[in-house]
Amino acid sequence: MADTIAAISTAPGEGGIGIVRVSGPQSLSLMKRLKFACPEKIEPRHAYFGRVVRDSSDKNAKVIDEGIFLYMKAPASYTGEDMLEIQVHGSNVSLRAILAAVLDSGLPDVRMADPGEFTKLAFLNGKMDLSQAEAVIDIIKAKSDLSLEIAEGQRAGRLSENIKNIRGKLVDVLAQMAVDIDYPDEDYETDAYEELIEQLRVVREEVEDLRNTASIGRIAREGVRAVIAGKPNAGKSSLMNAILGEGRVIVTDIPGTTRDTVEESASLGGVPIVLVDTAGLRDSDDKVEKIGIERTTQAIAGADLVILVLDGSRELDEEDERVLSFIEKIEMDHVLVVINKEDLGRSVSEDAVRDRLPGARIISTSLVGREALVAAQKVSDAVGEMFDLGRIRVRETNIVTNERHVHLLKKASADLDEAIAMLQNGEPVEVAELSAHYAYGALGMIIGEEVGDEILDTVFSKFCLGK
Repeated sequence: MADTIAAISTAPGEGGIGIVRVSGPQSLSLMKRLKFACPEKIEPRHAYFGRVVRDSSDKNAKVIDEGIFLYMKAPASYTGEDMLEIQVHGSNVSLRAILAAVLDSGLPDVRMADPGEFTKLAFLNGKMDLSQAEAVIDIIKAKSDLSLEIAEGQRAGRLSENIKNIRGKLVDVLAQMAVDIDYPDEDYETDAYEELIEQLRVVREEVEDLRNTASIGRIAREGVRAVIAGKPNAGKSSLMNAILGEGRVIVTDIPGTTRDTVEESASLGGVPIVLVDTAGLRDSDDKVEKIGIERTTQAIAGADLVILVLDGSRELDEEDERVLSFIEKIEMDHVLVVINKEDLGRSVSEDAVRDRLPGARIISTSLVGREALVAAQKVSDAVGEMFDLGRIRVRETNIVTNERHVHLLKKASADLDEAIAMLQNGEPVEVAELSAHYAYGALGMIIGEEVGDEILDTVFSKFCLGK
C-alpha cells in the first residue's frame, strides 16, 4: 500500500483558519477516526462540520477542536490521490495536536509529508507538469501583482503550451531528418539542407525569444535591487523612510549614523523592489564604519538600480565626487539622481550632474515634512518609467522566471546552433540530428519529461511543508 502523508498546510502563527492536509489511501479512514459522530456514508467533496478527537471510538476522547472535514476521492483532488483536509481554528497548538493524532492513529503507512510532497504527487500523478508545479511556489512567494500574474499564467499551463508548440515544430524537423537518414537513395540536395536549416532557425528563434524574457522575469520574481547611495547626511535614510512610509531607518544630522546596509522590500511604480540603504563613501578611522563603507561599494556594484541622493543645498564636494566617480566607473545602466534639500536653496544644477552621468534620470525635491511624500511619489514614478514593467502584457507573453528553465533554454539554443552549423558545413544529417534531438530533450526537461529523481528532489525541496 502507498504511504499516506500528512502535514500542516497553513503558515505558522495565529490565524482565523488552520489546515491539516492528508493525502493517500488512508484519508477516508482517518476522517472516520478523527471526526466525532462521523456519518457512515461520506460524500466526496462535501463539507462536514464537527468536533475533532483523537479517537472517535472512545466516547471519553478529549476534543481537540471543532472544524470542517473535507474528503476528496481520487483522482479528483490536488494530488490525484484520496485527500482529507481538516480546517480548524488557526492555533498552532490545535494544529499540532491534530497532526499528532493523524500520525499516531495506528493506521498503517501514515507518515509526515516531506516539503513539497503534495505537489510532487500532483506532478507524478499527471495533475500538472513540472513547470506548472514550479509555478505553485512562485505564486506562494509572489512579491507583486506582476509576479503573481506571471506565476498564475504558468500554473495554468501557458508556458507548458509554449514549450509543447516549440517541441512540436522541432519534432517535424527531426521526423524529416529521420526520413533522410533511413532512405539515403541519393546525395542530399543543397535545397533540402537549406530547408532543414531554415526550419531549425525558426525553432531557435522561438527558443531565444522565450529566453530573452528572463531579465524581466528575474525582476518580476526577485524585484529590482535598488541601492540608495550618497554621502553621509544627504538624505538617504529619509528617502528610504519616505518610500516605505515608516521610520524604518534612524535619521539624525550626525554623519555616519548608517553604518551598514539596511534592506527592505517595497513596490515602486508597479515594480517590485528591494531597497538597500547604505553608509556613505567617505574616509573614516572607525573600524565599524569602514566595514559599512566596503559593503556600500559591493552593494552598488551588484545593484540593478542606483538611487544617488545629493545634498542640493551645497556644492558638490570630495565625498560627492567619490560616489559619482564610482558610479561612472562601474557604468550602471539605471541611475536615478535625487537632488535633495531644495527647501534650503539650490547649489547643485541638474546640468552639472548630467555632465557626469549623462544617462541618469534626475529629480529635485525635499524630504522635509509632507514634501517627503511628494518625493517618494516622484521616485516611484521614475522607477516605474525606467523599468517599464507596467506595459508588459502578461496574458499575451510568456515570461521565464525560473533559473532552471533559463539554463535549459540556453542549452536548447546552443544545441540548435550546433545542428545548424553542421548542416551548413555539409556534415551528414545523422550528426546534426543528434544535436537537434538534444535540444528537444532539453525543452522536454522544462515540463518534466526525462527528468531524474535528483532533479525532482531539488525542485520540490524548495517548497514548504504542506504544499
